[in-house]
Amino acid sequence: MNKKIFYPSLLLYSIAIVYLAWTTPISPHEAKLFYSGDGVVHMLMLSGYQFVGGLIGVRVFFLIIGFFSIFLYYEVSKIYLKQEADIYLSTFIYMLLPGIITALTLANVSILIIPLVLLFVVAYNHKFLWLEAMAMLFIFLIHDASIIFFVAIFLYGFLYKESSLVLLSGVFLSLFVLLDKGVAIGGRPSGYFADVFGLYAAIFSPLLFIYFFYTIYRVLLREEKNILWYISFVALLVSLLLSVRQRIIVTDFAPYVVISVVLMLDTFNNSLRIRLPEYQKWYKMGYYTVMLLLIVSSFIIIFHKSFFYIMKNRQKHFAIKLYEPYWLAKELKMKNIKCYNSPNKKIEYQLRFYGIDKCR
Repeated sequence: MNKKIFYPSLLLYSIAIVYLAWTTPISPHEAKLFYSGDGVVHMLMLSGYQFVGGLIGVRVFFLIIGFFSIFLYYEVSKIYLKQEADIYLSTFIYMLLPGIITALTLANVSILIIPLVLLFVVAYNHKFLWLEAMAMLFIFLIHDASIIFFVAIFLYGFLYKESSLVLLSGVFLSLFVLLDKGVAIGGRPSGYFADVFGLYAAIFSPLLFIYFFYTIYRVLLREEKNILWYISFVALLVSLLLSVRQRIIVTDFAPYVVISVVLMLDTFNNSLRIRLPEYQKWYKMGYYTVMLLLIVSSFIIIFHKSFFYIMKNRQKHFAIKLYEPYWLAKELKMKNIKCYNSPNKKIEYQLRFYGIDKCR
């Protein structure tokens, strides 16, 4: 991919993301955070709503930070890839990940963590120790589940004798123990392992996740392991191990997993370019198939609202939980009804956002 294709694609992508953020109804998770949250996500949502107003106001800071993460991913790609076309392609694939499109559209903690992790990787590769420490501090303060990230950094620092990384990550791991923060661990063997694979497949698109899993495994066995690989590997491994006995919150792990698109492309290029052109056919067919499915997955999310008009059973639509309270609020307002009692607290929050309070 060259810049003549990349930049027009980025423009169209930006328009689509802003449109989605402007028109997609508030999600149950967003509504709950907006009215009963107390962290940085809640603060940014309220601040945006006060300054801008409406749905776009709730999401405006997350949009800005999300687009900044695209720039940071471009910078990370420049570190690990040599050819300009590969750098643009890596960034383009990152942008198209269904999980990234969703994270940019809806207010959530993941889109705050991803650029901080990318900033840490850039700072580490450019030897900016102060910036590494700042990124680690913000990750620690914002994300309770970031213990996964610090374990990965500690392992990498210990194995490669990076004393600064061992010291910094060790301090934050000690704080996790002292403050009793981290990923909740409990339950008993319950069989959520397959569910986690399904969630990751939705975040990456199915075929791309299979190749991501293959890349992580191949690097484990045969190739040089960099800090980006350690972060993704530890997050993936811990999420899979925990899923054997409990239902995990995928947003605790996804920010540390999705950053490895560049590793997949590097592995693919290493496999493709060592072969003569006549032996590259199957690799190229696989690449086009994966990219086609990724683009289709992205278009499904961008044009998801259209499917409501062609589906016989709207309840099977993946975004039904966002739209039902929105439609209900419109119907109640048409009937001049200003209150409504729902057995579901999250729906109450969504209706409240549209001006329908709980009846007293």
